[in-house]
Amino acid sequence: MGKKKIISERELKDMVYPSKNDVMGIVQKMLGNEHLIVKCEDGRVRTCRIRGKMKRRIWIREGDAVLVSPWDFQYETRGDIFWRYTKNQIPLLREKGYLTIE
Repeated sequence: MGKKKIISERELKDMVYPSKNDVMGIVQKMLGNEHLIVKCEDGRVRTCRIRGKMKRRIWIREGDAVLVSPWDFQYETRGDIFWRYTKNQIPLLREKGYLTIE
């Protein structure tokens, strides 16, 4: 079995779009210990953590576009990151109007 081998980013065909509870954002700062500061599409800056499945599988850097699921009890300040978009997916998100922040 093992991991799915991807030779280039163009082979990634699945694209996850935000649902009504999710927010797009741009990573601004790495805090360490899987915590990041993300500037979200709704104008808030949230302290987010990387979900468990993503921790060791995907590298997230400053400037990456991510999908954030805000927490129920600290909606304005906290959230979980559950998807990172590749560099070639960002222009498509901007075309469709999902990502408007820089």
